[in-house]
Amino acid sequence: MQCCIDGVDVRTVTLQSLRRHIGVVLQNPFLFSATIAENIAYGVTDADQAAIEAAAGAANAHDFILRFPHGYATHVGERGVTLSGGQRQRIAIARALLYNPRILILDDSTSSVDTETEHLIQQALANLMRNRTTFIIAQRLLTLKNADLILVLEYGRIIQRGTHKELLTQGGLYRQIYDMQLRDQEAYLEGARP
Repeated sequence: MQCCIDGVDVRTVTLQSLRRHIGVVLQNPFLFSATIAENIAYGVTDADQAAIEAAAGAANAHDFILRFPHGYATHVGERGVTLSGGQRQRIAIARALLYNPRILILDDSTSSVDTETEHLIQQALANLMRNRTTFIIAQRLLTLKNADLILVLEYGRIIQRGTHKELLTQGGLYRQIYDMQLRDQEAYLEGARP
């Protein structure tokens, strides 16, 4: 079986070359015991301060970083222990933005944050996903609504596939999750529009 990315068989490229084009933002991002700037620039050896700050701005992290006494020079401790979960997530998104991969994997990147932080992260993810292939692993449907194709898994098997609108009309597990998570919220927003 041939597996291609942009028409190139992945068996014909080096692992290092393949990895250079893939970025990952995990549910629990790993930060190093280093400065915020060093954590954002990890993997990009030639990153200058302007590029680091631009990535942080696009990730909705710049403002909270500047509130620290040392700004981008603030040490975050092992695994980013001095930052909140949402702050760590936005640093990881800034890192991915700076790395600029062609393929992006987002692994439940908004699952453990409050609603306000989720909104900020969603905005940052929209910037990050622009013009790249993105695989999103999520339990919150809000993250998936604009996807070109959604695969619904149950016990490790694909049980439904389609766009958000298509899956709503199909019924099934996706519709059940939608009814629990988003239906009331969307109905309220529809009623509030003039």
